[in-house]
Amino acid sequence: MDPSNLQELAAGNTWTAIWPELSLGCLALLLLVLETLLPRFIHGKIQTFSIAGQVFILAALLLDLHTPYHESFNGLLVQSSAGQAMRVFFLLSSIMVSLLARASLWKHRVSKVEFHHIVLVVSAAMMLLVQSRNFVMLFVSLETVTVGLYILVSYYRSSARTLEAGLKYLVMGSLSSGLLLFGIVLLYGVAGSASLPGRSSDAMQYDELARFLAANPHNFLAAAGIALVLSGVAFKIGAFPFQIWIPDVYQGAPTPVTALLAVASKAAGFVVLLGLVGEAFAPYAWLVVPILTFMAAATILFGNLAALKQHNVKRLIGLSGVSHAGFILLAVVSVPRVPMAVGAVYFYLFAYLIASFAVFGVMTVLAGHDDSEQEIGDYSGLSRESPFLAGVLACGLGSLAGIPPFVGFMGKLFVFVAAFKAGHYGLLLVAIAGVVISIYYYFGWIRAAYFNDEPLASPEIARRARDGAGRLLAIALAALAASSIVFGLYQGPLGAWVSLR
Repeated sequence: MDPSNLQELAAGNTWTAIWPELSLGCLALLLLVLETLLPRFIHGKIQTFSIAGQVFILAALLLDLHTPYHESFNGLLVQSSAGQAMRVFFLLSSIMVSLLARASLWKHRVSKVEFHHIVLVVSAAMMLLVQSRNFVMLFVSLETVTVGLYILVSYYRSSARTLEAGLKYLVMGSLSSGLLLFGIVLLYGVAGSASLPGRSSDAMQYDELARFLAANPHNFLAAAGIALVLSGVAFKIGAFPFQIWIPDVYQGAPTPVTALLAVASKAAGFVVLLGLVGEAFAPYAWLVVPILTFMAAATILFGNLAALKQHNVKRLIGLSGVSHAGFILLAVVSVPRVPMAVGAVYFYLFAYLIASFAVFGVMTVLAGHDDSEQEIGDYSGLSRESPFLAGVLACGLGSLAGIPPFVGFMGKLFVFVAAFKAGHYGLLLVAIAGVVISIYYYFGWIRAAYFNDEPLASPEIARRARDGAGRLLAIALAALAASSIVFGLYQGPLGAWVSLR
């Protein structure tokens, strides 16, 4: 082999390209070492050490946000500014989940360090997942995420509802993995057929598969493979008709895990979908766009209509998350015609992170030992017991509803503009109807917190509201509430990501 080729190969496989993922992996291992070496009575400090380590990695990552587009590991991964933005996204999600777990795990007799260890591993795998440009890399990183979530969903093993949620997630997750893998196998097989033009020997690569699909624009097996892959991804983002698992799993899972599923897992699925729609499946836009258009309309309608009758707040936030998946799909189907739709997806994801973790933070503070049974009525009169928590809740719910001046309003506005430019007028009308419906149940929750004269449902909830969040979590919740308003009025760096290509 030519020495110059060896040098190029070595340069493309540099491990420094994935230093954030490696740093999270090393931190995860270090937590287990500290748990083994340190006395049991100071194991609680290891949770704080995990958060501090993640903040340090985040600070280092923020110094190098603008990364030129380049491949590494022979095309398995692609680094870019968009990839850096999502690394920041998953680190922020991981830090917030760790803070919520720190406030929640002490209520249960479960191992605390292992929880943080798994969260770090899952976050690192999500970073690799969104940078994947090869189906083998995509599947391995996706399964790493999924197996970690199987464990986390059923982490409170003394709770029957949590175990039930874990079993349902395991069964449905296995089904979606099977659909995804079957679709990948079909695509790989048909792309390697010697009887078809544009035959590819490496159809696992997105660009190679795209070249084959362009040479065979109406192949039945290729279309079937694409439909199966989209079905597997639709499960991860909770899109119709693959959203059936969400209410039960969200309710039964520990609240920090519900937040991880609702925000980080959903975001990872959408970035994967962007890569497939914009790159690998681009020649089959005639098939992909109608499928995703139907999914978007059905997801928005189902999520909002099903949430109307919900009184359990975890089920409500889960079904409202289904509707948000539909709103983001509205931008995804616009990608083939409107490049700014890609940036609209990223902006919406960050807006959704800010709003969702504000709501999940309040839910975590008020939750008792069984956090699956929180009802909207439990928040009656919250503003009298804790104006701070009520204010954070109002900011989060207002942003999720898409009410100005919150950042969620701008997120929906960017998505609607992209859909309008792409000519999806019917889908846009469905989305506007979805926003109107969502205002009813979001403001029903706010009304209970602010305008219900009844006291909080129980003395225990009232006590927890008065005690408030711990110092670190309170700072984080205040930052989220402030960000929901600041970025709603001035988008700043978040607005810059709207122009990502």
